[in-house]
Amino acid sequence: MEKLNTYKVLAERGYIYQCTDEANLIQLFDKEVVTAYVGFDITADSLHVGHMLPMMALSWLDRTGHRPITLMGGGTSMIGDPSGRTEARKLMTRETILKNMEGIRPQAAKFLSLHQGGRALMLDNSEWLMHLNYLEFLRDIGKHFSVNRMLSAESYRSRLEDGLTFMEFNYMVMQAYDFLYLFEKEGNKLQMGGQDQWGNIVAGVDLIRRVNGGEAYGATIPLLLDPKTGAKFGKTNAGAVWLDKKLTSVYDFYQFWRNTDDQQTGSLLNLFTFLPLEETTYLGSLPGNLVNRAKEILAYEVTAMCHTPEEAAQAYLASIRTFGPADPAGEVKTSSAVAKLTKDDALADIPTVKVKLADLEAATHAELFMLAGLADSKGDARRLIRGGGAYVDEIQVAAQAENEPVKGASWLAAGEVTLRAGKKRYKKIQVA
Repeated sequence: MEKLNTYKVLAERGYIYQCTDEANLIQLFDKEVVTAYVGFDITADSLHVGHMLPMMALSWLDRTGHRPITLMGGGTSMIGDPSGRTEARKLMTRETILKNMEGIRPQAAKFLSLHQGGRALMLDNSEWLMHLNYLEFLRDIGKHFSVNRMLSAESYRSRLEDGLTFMEFNYMVMQAYDFLYLFEKEGNKLQMGGQDQWGNIVAGVDLIRRVNGGEAYGATIPLLLDPKTGAKFGKTNAGAVWLDKKLTSVYDFYQFWRNTDDQQTGSLLNLFTFLPLEETTYLGSLPGNLVNRAKEILAYEVTAMCHTPEEAAQAYLASIRTFGPADPAGEVKTSSAVAKLTKDDALADIPTVKVKLADLEAATHAELFMLAGLADSKGDARRLIRGGGAYVDEIQVAAQAENEPVKGASWLAAGEVTLRAGKKRYKKIQVA
């Protein structure tokens, strides 16, 4: 059996945008346990959806036997990364940075084996950056950087007209030094980051070669955009979608994933779940309304990972109560636990109305929808049926049957029936 190559897994699932030397990096993953890091500026006390792609990439490394490092920017966060910014970041105090780090660590532990004995590490670059001697740093490290080359980086060029501070100009040098430090102290040979970090990552690869003569690699992860708005994925009208449930409730977090664009479903399942590739391909190709089942699976899987499976199930069932199942008649084969939830719990969780058998036997189809509370009047029920929006156990009620009695219907023997009005309003009637 061919040995799993983690870089190929990352590339196949869509995590790789650019790579400094793909052929040799693939060989490196074949030959040894690779230590790789991603840096995070600590601008808040919670991760948000935008941080999840690099976290997922590190998690794949962890799960496949490699050694991921989450580098907290305790030092670089005091400067602020100018990449992707039109103005300087607000400076933070050391106390705020430490508080933010405390909030992020348990969230990162959802993705990585940060427990004692685990492969993954979480480090803070303030441990080495805060103690640098400025003159020595300029002499030993600064001499390897060309100002002309630095100014050609997109992260700097885009800021020149609006004003780039000398403090921010140092950010690339600091990040490159992080890579050199981790290369020498931890044997770290790969840095990953968002595609806007390409210039900073390449600077680190080049610095290692110049100072150490070592071979290091860089890879960037694609920037995801909302296809409708063009905004960064994870940004909504209400702001960022956070992993801290005090900032974004579990239900709202679930709904964010449930309401993603249909066309992105397959790629999001590849990037944000650990479902096998053949399953994500199958789910991403589901036709018609069944794509909504795939999005329910996406939402459940991500919510279970970032919170708990129990909270994900509660969010799913709350969504069912509000909007109804995506397609209760659709058969979707997947290893996701939400498939079992759908079959066993979703319809059972639909609001139930108990009605006496005698009243049911005397009711017409129009009156049945009134008894269930899905129509306010007979006229309302008739309009629903004539419009083709009335279903009994997912069988559409014919317009000519609106005044026919339901007596003798087979479901009376079973003691219950599920009614649907339109696409999303469900009620269940049980014999009292």
